Amino acid sequence: MNRPLHDDELSIDLDLVRALLDRDLPQYAALPLTPLGASGSTNLLFRLGDELLVRMPRQPGNGDSITKERRWSPLMASQLPVTVPQIVAVGDPGFGYPERWSVVGWIDGVHPASVDPAHPAGDPARPGGDPALGASPIALAEDLADVVAALRSLEVPQQARADDSLRWYRGRPLVEFDADTRRNIDLCRSIDGLDLDLDAALALWEEALTLPGAAELGPDRWYHGDLVAENLLLRDGRLTAVLDFGSLSIGDPTIDLHGAWEVLDDPAREVFRQRLGIDQPEWLRARAWALGIALGAFSYYWDTMPGRRADRLAMARNALS
Repeated sequence: MNRPLHDDELSIDLDLVRALLDRDLPQYAALPLTPLGASGSTNLLFRLGDELLVRMPRQPGNGDSITKERRWSPLMASQLPVTVPQIVAVGDPGFGYPERWSVVGWIDGVHPASVDPAHPAGDPARPGGDPALGASPIALAEDLADVVAALRSLEVPQQARADDSLRWYRGRPLVEFDADTRRNIDLCRSIDGLDLDLDAALALWEEALTLPGAAELGPDRWYHGDLVAENLLLRDGRLTAVLDFGSLSIGDPTIDLHGAWEVLDDPAREVFRQRLGIDQPEWLRARAWALGIALGAFSYYWDTMPGRRADRLAMARNALS
């Protein structure tokens, strides 16, 4: 089983998931159930047969994201130019497990490799697997830009503005993330093996706080909130799916640019920017978001999620290069 990531991690094992399935969805009783080693930090994942995936929230309260996805992911599926996981069923708490959980359709594909300037293509130490299995950097840049553009163009209905679950810190002004970022930089200074110029990180962050828009909250726009390698799937050389809409929110959509520093090289990142028409202040704020998110991952997941650690190292190094 996956190791705990959080102090308040819920107890989840194969027997619990099977018991919940048998109670709520007995039609799936004959399907094999297998834990996935690539579970995320929000949900434990279990493969159910060949065509389904069970998602179990790892912490108290995270069942709210299941409710949000059930309400809003059909809108995303109808409007985005990629596949969005289809929620097949939502299960209830039980057997001592306090959260709602979901079953979604399985989507085939591979995650893009992160692009770490410290480990160029061909380096056996390069994280994220073989880039040749996925899309070309330019194709990924174009496809990812089209997803971001589609999200930004969607009308935000009044029901969404009234839904508190669609408000998240990543859609707030950059300055509101200042205290957390400074704390994470301090925590990172004590991490053995973190090869990153933290003084340069602090300088970049402080400069970003002076940018136009860093202290302002603009019009509400839809944003995914976590468009990074873990949540992107490639097939046949193109971006085929975006996963995990548990972070879907409305607010400042700048955060949806931050994954470009993880999965795109310099030329592809410029294609991504130009395709979206991003101005210089927003682009630099997005770079600061990328750095801040990476620093937070180091301080929290350094010892427990080596794959995420490698991806966020790529993100941070690109932001600082």
